[in-house]
Amino acid sequence: MNSLAQRKAFRNSISEFHRVFDQYDGVITGDEIEEHNPVEHFFADGQYIRKVNFPAQEFIVTKIHKKKHPFFLMKGKLSILSEHGKVSLEAPYFDITLPGTKRIIFTHTACTFITVHATDQTEVDKVEEDVIAKDFNDPQITAHDMKLLMEEK
Repeated sequence: MNSLAQRKAFRNSISEFHRVFDQYDGVITGDEIEEHNPVEHFFADGQYIRKVNFPAQEFIVTKIHKKKHPFFLMKGKLSILSEHGKVSLEAPYFDITLPGTKRIIFTHTACTFITVHATDQTEVDKVEEDVIAKDFNDPQITAHDMKLLMEEK
C-alpha cells in the first residue's frame, strides 16, 4: 500500500476481521496458535529465533509486529494477506517484516516458518513485550509510519 491512509484503512479492516474471526468455535488466534502448533525458541547473541510448524489448511491471524525483522518460509506453501497485498509463497523463501505488520495466513501445505528478532531479552514473554505491539498505536509503529509519511512527500 502506498499511503498512510490506505495502511490505516487496512489495519482497521484486519483488526475487525480478527475480532469477528475470533468469535467462531475452532478458530485459533493469538496465544492459542502456539498451544496448537509446535513452537521452538532459540536464543543467540542479541537475537531471538522462533520456529513454528503449521499444518496444512490452517488460517492464522498474526499478532502486530512492532520491529523490522526477517522471516523465512523453510517448508511448504502458503498465502499471506497484509497491507502490502496478497501473495502466495513457496519454500524456500525469505523477506522482511515491517513495523505495523499484521497478517492473515492460509497454509496450503504443512509449513515451517522462522522469524528472527533483534532483542536483548532472553525470556519468551519478555521478547514478546519487546517485539509485539498490543495495537497499531504503539510508539514504534507510529514512528515508522511517520517516517514513511515523510518519504511520501
